[in-house]
Amino acid sequence: MHSYYEATVERPARPALTENLSANVCIVGGGLAGLSTALGLAERGVRDVVVVEANQVGFGASGRNGGFVFGGYSLDCADLLKILGPSRARELYALTIDAVDLMRARIRRYAIDCDMTDAGVILANWFDDPSRLDSQRRLMKESFGVEWETLSAAQLAERLKTTRYFGGLFERNAFHFHPLKYVLGVARAAEAAGVRIVEQSPVTSLRRQGAGFAVRTAQGSVDARHVVMAGGGYARNVYRRVERAVLPIATYVMATEPLGARLAEAVDCRCAVYDTRFAFDYYRPLPDTRILWGGRISILEREPETIARLLRRDLLKVYPQLRDVRIDHAWGGLMSYARHKMPQIGQSADGVWYAVGFGGHGMAPTSVSGELLAAAIAGERAVPEAFASFGLTHTFGALGLAAAQLTYTAMQTRDALADRPRRST
Repeated sequence: MHSYYEATVERPARPALTENLSANVCIVGGGLAGLSTALGLAERGVRDVVVVEANQVGFGASGRNGGFVFGGYSLDCADLLKILGPSRARELYALTIDAVDLMRARIRRYAIDCDMTDAGVILANWFDDPSRLDSQRRLMKESFGVEWETLSAAQLAERLKTTRYFGGLFERNAFHFHPLKYVLGVARAAEAAGVRIVEQSPVTSLRRQGAGFAVRTAQGSVDARHVVMAGGGYARNVYRRVERAVLPIATYVMATEPLGARLAEAVDCRCAVYDTRFAFDYYRPLPDTRILWGGRISILEREPETIARLLRRDLLKVYPQLRDVRIDHAWGGLMSYARHKMPQIGQSADGVWYAVGFGGHGMAPTSVSGELLAAAIAGERAVPEAFASFGLTHTFGALGLAAAQLTYTAMQTRDALADRPRRST
């Protein structure tokens, strides 16, 4: 099985790097973080920008994710508040809301056809405990100035035809889309503005050279004044200081066959949905009446058949009426996670800019990183100081991956114990 996203796009042919170039800025990584930086630079009038991609544009998490676009980071907002305090936490959260608006604006400005569905996102309560929603709604309103609308169990059941949930919260200022189409659209916009993008060009070395940097590939090189590391979970043996600060964590997604009128028997709304568990499901209706369904976190990259089996089991826990539905696509991908669960955005001591660690909440934060780095490189303004609280923290390689898997398993157990009263009735 192939990714639904890859099966529904047409890619232009881009050449590999086979010559020696000079550039103002060289960006390593053709995902949304790197491309947003490139487009942000071009929009600010910065010229001579080169993006070097090891595979194809959007190959990594940027082109494989669930397609949710909303505010916040992988780190829970309550934890962000505890770590930074009210003022700085609100500052960083506001950046993601600005990014949602920016992405809407770019879709319009550059006529990016990406199946955008501007219908909001529902947080559905998996547990028979109203306090989970009440505390979240109050936190967002009082600390972040955001109003999430309460949905009763009956109101939610009108939209989602399942007995699995106990009410929800509706975040109106959110949308969902085809992320790979969006990434390819950003790439086209950047190229139209003068950015050069090369593909199939893994970087083999990155080192200081005079006042700048030398970026080498197997067949060519880029000598640049500035370098941006934006390789996410797929960067290997390029720049250790950044790579050792993220864990490559796998997550899984599938898409059903087109359901036609049957879609409304399960999901009778245009919203995207996720639930209140730590190990939550997330899903959304697609324009062609499929359901795209994602979830689970693992240190293992699995085969499509295994992913389809696991996620189908999760789907049927919520929508048993879909037991005979065929799964047409199933795929996995690697996200880059930091130990502190926040994106790492800034400049290292030796001058390399970086944008990594977006975890499972990356569409808006990757756009944030692009704007912040573009503004900093252009001399417009510095990266907000609050991001320095979430630096390049060492993840300890295999030990860090084992710890991440243990944490995930422990949180799954916690969720199961919290759900036990219902399951025993």
